[in-house]
Amino acid sequence: MTRVRAVLFDRDAILGEDDLGDPERARPAPGAREALGLLRLHDLRTGFVTLRPGHLSDADVRTANRRVDELLGPFDIWGVCPHGPDDGCHCRPPEPGLILWAAGRLCTPPAHCAVIGTAAHAEAAHRAGAHGILVPNKQTEPRDTAQADHVAPDLLTAARALLTGPPKGQVLVDEHPIESAFTTDGPTSP
Repeated sequence: MTRVRAVLFDRDAILGEDDLGDPERARPAPGAREALGLLRLHDLRTGFVTLRPGHLSDADVRTANRRVDELLGPFDIWGVCPHGPDDGCHCRPPEPGLILWAAGRLCTPPAHCAVIGTAAHAEAAHRAGAHGILVPNKQTEPRDTAQADHVAPDLLTAARALLTGPPKGQVLVDEHPIESAFTTDGPTSP
Protein backbone atom coordinates (compact mmCIF):
# COMPACT_ATOMS: atom_id res chain seq x y z
CA MET A 1 0.00 0.00 0.00
CA THR A 2 1.38 3.40 -0.98
CA ARG A 3 1.50 5.73 2.00
CA VAL A 4 0.27 9.27 1.45
CA ARG A 5 3.08 11.62 2.46
CA ALA A 6 1.70 15.01 1.47
CA VAL A 7 -1.78 16.53 1.50
CA LEU A 8 -2.66 19.57 -0.56
CA PHE A 9 -5.83 21.53 0.15
CA ASP A 10 -7.75 23.84 -2.09
CA ARG A 11 -7.22 27.09 -0.18
CA ASP A 12 -10.92 27.93 -0.29
CA ALA A 13 -11.81 24.51 1.19
CA ILE A 14 -9.84 25.27 4.37
CA LEU A 15 -11.34 28.72 4.73
CA GLY A 16 -14.90 29.28 5.84
CA GLU A 17 -16.74 32.36 4.78
CA ASP A 18 -13.77 34.32 3.57
CA ASP A 19 -13.26 37.63 1.87
CA LEU A 20 -9.87 37.55 0.17
CA GLY A 21 -10.24 41.25 -0.54
CA ASP A 22 -9.96 41.70 3.25
CA PRO A 23 -7.74 38.87 4.57
CA GLU A 24 -8.42 39.89 8.18
CA ARG A 25 -11.96 38.59 7.66
CA ALA A 26 -10.72 35.14 6.61
CA ARG A 27 -11.67 32.35 9.02
CA PRO A 28 -10.87 28.62 9.05
CA ALA A 29 -13.57 26.27 7.77
CA PRO A 30 -15.14 23.93 10.31
CA GLY A 31 -12.69 21.12 11.10
CA ALA A 32 -9.77 22.69 9.21
CA ARG A 33 -7.54 23.20 12.26
CA GLU A 34 -8.25 19.70 13.52
CA ALA A 35 -7.66 18.10 10.11
CA LEU A 36 -4.37 19.90 9.58
CA GLY A 37 -3.25 19.19 13.15
CA LEU A 38 -4.00 15.49 12.73
CA LEU A 39 -2.07 15.28 9.47
CA ARG A 40 0.92 17.14 10.89
CA LEU A 41 0.87 14.96 14.01
CA HIS A 42 1.36 11.99 11.69
CA ASP A 43 4.24 13.73 9.85
CA LEU A 44 2.38 14.38 6.62
CA ARG A 45 3.47 17.47 4.75
CA THR A 46 0.74 20.01 4.05
CA GLY A 47 0.17 22.70 1.49
CA PHE A 48 -2.52 24.56 -0.33
CA VAL A 49 -3.20 25.23 -3.97
CA THR A 50 -5.56 27.84 -5.32
CA LEU A 51 -6.61 30.07 -8.17
CA ARG A 52 -5.89 33.78 -8.09
CA PRO A 53 -9.17 35.66 -8.31
CA GLY A 54 -9.04 38.10 -11.20
CA HIS A 55 -9.79 41.13 -9.03
CA LEU A 56 -6.77 40.59 -6.75
CA SER A 57 -3.25 41.78 -7.43
CA ASP A 58 -0.19 39.59 -6.81
CA ALA A 59 0.41 41.54 -3.59
CA ASP A 60 -3.18 40.88 -2.48
CA VAL A 61 -2.70 37.15 -3.11
CA ARG A 62 0.53 37.11 -1.08
CA THR A 63 -1.26 38.90 1.76
CA ALA A 64 -4.14 36.41 1.64
CA ASN A 65 -1.72 33.46 1.61
CA ARG A 66 0.19 34.85 4.60
CA ARG A 67 -3.11 35.22 6.44
CA VAL A 68 -4.01 31.58 5.75
CA ASP A 69 -0.55 30.58 6.98
CA GLU A 70 -1.09 32.63 10.17
CA LEU A 71 -4.47 31.00 10.79
CA LEU A 72 -3.65 27.41 9.87
CA GLY A 73 0.05 27.12 9.10
CA PRO A 74 2.79 26.54 8.78
CA PHE A 75 2.35 25.06 5.33
CA ASP A 76 5.14 23.38 3.42
CA ILE A 77 4.00 24.77 0.07
CA TRP A 78 1.68 27.43 -1.36
CA GLY A 79 0.69 27.07 -4.99
CA VAL A 80 -1.23 29.71 -6.93
CA CYS A 81 -2.41 29.55 -10.53
CA PRO A 82 -2.31 33.17 -11.76
CA HIS A 83 -4.17 32.48 -15.01
CA GLY A 84 -7.73 33.21 -16.00
CA PRO A 85 -10.21 30.59 -17.21
CA ASP A 86 -9.63 31.48 -20.88
CA ASP A 87 -5.82 31.51 -20.76
CA GLY A 88 -5.50 27.81 -21.62
CA CYS A 89 -2.87 27.17 -18.96
CA HIS A 90 -1.86 23.71 -17.76
CA CYS A 91 -1.96 24.61 -14.05
CA ARG A 92 -5.55 25.79 -13.61
CA PRO A 93 -7.67 22.95 -12.16
CA PRO A 94 -8.97 20.63 -13.51
CA GLU A 95 -5.66 20.60 -15.39
CA PRO A 96 -2.94 18.82 -13.35
CA GLY A 97 -0.06 21.31 -13.64
CA LEU A 98 -0.46 22.97 -10.23
CA ILE A 99 -0.65 19.60 -8.46
CA LEU A 100 2.39 18.29 -10.33
CA TRP A 101 4.32 21.48 -9.53
CA ALA A 102 3.46 21.24 -5.80
CA ALA A 103 4.36 17.53 -5.66
CA GLY A 104 7.69 18.33 -7.32
CA ARG A 105 8.43 21.14 -4.87
CA LEU A 106 7.70 18.73 -2.00
CA CYS A 107 9.92 16.06 -3.63
CA THR A 108 6.99 13.67 -3.38
CA PRO A 109 5.65 11.60 -6.27
CA PRO A 110 2.02 12.41 -7.13
CA ALA A 111 1.00 8.86 -6.13
CA HIS A 112 2.05 9.76 -2.58
CA CYS A 113 -0.02 12.98 -2.57
CA ALA A 114 -3.67 13.63 -1.80
CA VAL A 115 -5.64 16.72 -2.76
CA ILE A 116 -8.70 17.76 -0.75
CA GLY A 117 -11.12 20.33 -2.10
CA THR A 118 -13.46 21.15 -4.95
CA ALA A 119 -14.49 18.97 -7.88
CA ALA A 120 -11.96 20.74 -10.12
CA HIS A 121 -9.13 20.06 -7.64
CA ALA A 122 -10.19 16.42 -7.24
CA GLU A 123 -10.18 16.04 -11.02
CA ALA A 124 -6.76 17.72 -11.27
CA ALA A 125 -5.46 15.26 -8.67
CA HIS A 126 -6.82 12.32 -10.66
CA ARG A 127 -5.17 13.62 -13.85
CA ALA A 128 -1.86 14.09 -12.00
CA GLY A 129 -1.92 10.56 -10.57
CA ALA A 130 -2.60 11.80 -7.03
CA HIS A 131 -5.52 10.93 -4.75
CA GLY A 132 -8.34 13.47 -4.98
CA ILE A 133 -10.98 13.84 -2.29
CA LEU A 134 -13.99 16.00 -3.01
CA VAL A 135 -15.47 17.81 -0.02
CA PRO A 136 -18.75 19.16 -1.43
CA ASN A 137 -19.67 22.80 -0.96
CA LYS A 138 -22.59 25.00 -2.06
CA GLN A 139 -21.33 25.02 -5.68
CA THR A 140 -20.89 21.23 -5.97
CA GLU A 141 -23.21 19.67 -8.54
CA PRO A 142 -24.61 16.14 -8.09
CA ARG A 143 -22.70 15.00 -11.19
CA ASP A 144 -19.44 16.19 -9.55
CA THR A 145 -20.10 13.99 -6.54
CA ALA A 146 -21.00 11.02 -8.77
CA GLN A 147 -17.81 11.41 -10.85
CA ALA A 148 -15.35 11.95 -7.99
CA ASP A 149 -12.99 9.12 -7.07
CA HIS A 150 -13.50 9.85 -3.36
CA VAL A 151 -16.01 12.02 -1.48
CA ALA A 152 -15.86 13.05 2.18
CA PRO A 153 -18.54 15.04 3.99
CA ASP A 154 -15.97 17.28 5.68
CA LEU A 155 -12.27 18.06 6.03
CA LEU A 156 -11.74 16.04 9.20
CA THR A 157 -13.23 12.88 7.70
CA ALA A 158 -11.02 13.32 4.62
CA ALA A 159 -7.91 13.74 6.80
CA ARG A 160 -8.75 10.71 8.96
CA ALA A 161 -9.26 8.58 5.86
CA LEU A 162 -5.69 9.32 4.72
CA LEU A 163 -3.94 8.18 7.88
CA THR A 164 -3.98 4.49 6.98
CA GLY A 165 -2.94 4.92 3.36
CA PRO A 166 -4.69 6.06 0.21
CA PRO A 167 -8.45 6.62 0.51
CA LYS A 168 -10.62 3.54 -0.05
CA GLY A 169 -14.05 3.56 -1.66
CA GLN A 170 -15.88 6.43 -3.28
CA VAL A 171 -17.69 7.75 -0.22
CA LEU A 172 -15.48 8.09 2.83
CA VAL A 173 -17.42 7.33 5.99
CA ASP A 174 -18.45 10.21 8.21
CA GLU A 175 -17.18 9.46 11.70
CA HIS A 176 -18.66 10.78 14.92
CA PRO A 177 -16.52 13.57 16.32
CA ILE A 178 -14.30 12.43 19.17
CA GLU A 179 -16.12 14.80 21.52
CA SER A 180 -19.27 12.66 21.29
CA ALA A 181 -17.43 9.81 23.04
CA PHE A 182 -17.17 11.98 26.13
CA THR A 183 -20.76 13.16 26.43
CA THR A 184 -22.96 11.69 29.12
CA ASP A 185 -25.17 10.06 26.49
CA GLY A 186 -22.25 8.64 24.47
CA PRO A 187 -22.18 8.58 20.69
CA THR A 188 -25.44 8.52 18.78
CA SER A 189 -26.21 5.78 16.30
CA PRO A 190 -26.20 6.67 12.60
